[in-house]
Amino acid sequence: MPEAPFSTAFAAGLLGGAVPPGVTARDPAEAERRFAVYRNNVAHGLTRALASRFPVIERLLGAAFFTALAPLFIAAHPPASPRLFEWGAAFPDFLRTFPPLAGLPYLADVARLEMARGAAYHAADLRPLSPAALAALASTPDTARLVLHPSVQIIASDHAVGTIWAMNQPGAAPHDITDRPETVAVLRDRALNVQVWPLTSPETAFVAALRDALPLLTAAQAATRHDPRFDPAPLIGRLMQAGAFIAEPEEMP
Repeated sequence: MPEAPFSTAFAAGLLGGAVPPGVTARDPAEAERRFAVYRNNVAHGLTRALASRFPVIERLLGAAFFTALAPLFIAAHPPASPRLFEWGAAFPDFLRTFPPLAGLPYLADVARLEMARGAAYHAADLRPLSPAALAALASTPDTARLVLHPSVQIIASDHAVGTIWAMNQPGAAPHDITDRPETVAVLRDRALNVQVWPLTSPETAFVAALRDALPLLTAAQAATRHDPRFDPAPLIGRLMQAGAFIAEPEEMP
């Protein structure tokens, strides 16, 4: 059976395997000690990268528990590329299925929210829709489609995911939480700040319909099925101000 490439053996060694062939010293024990230092540095770096991506999860679990948990995730889901901002998509499901966390069912959805925030921050920089273009589209709501910026995502949860996330931000005052289903929108605004907005049921239906490329009138009708009094104008204005609508591709310069 052919030997694994050095890079494969080296990666396996960093994740707890044996010192790869080719890593040598006059004293074999010295090679092991030196490689162990490198292995520990990599593990520490990946643990801090994971904590940077999921700071609320680290706060909810405590730094010590998170530091003990991270190597288990790293071993099961090592980074597939050097772009660490893309790493961590499997973390919510890992938390959901990790037996010691069975009593904290909201953790996975908080992690989904944090993953969405990272994706929103790194989303493509596209030209926002102009007010004149929005006015023109609004004049034909039965056919007009408002295109959402790729940073816009909807996170729906059976738990108070938005409230839990907000309460664990720097400077937030702790308070009691009533765990209930919540939905939030995640988006990057014109100032490149990632926002988390609570959404009502009609607002969720409206944004979801826009995300599915349905006409403006159809989106409004989807929302009014949740609340016949729903007026989309305030939400459209808020999304417009944030730069959450973009020009159609054929309108791009």
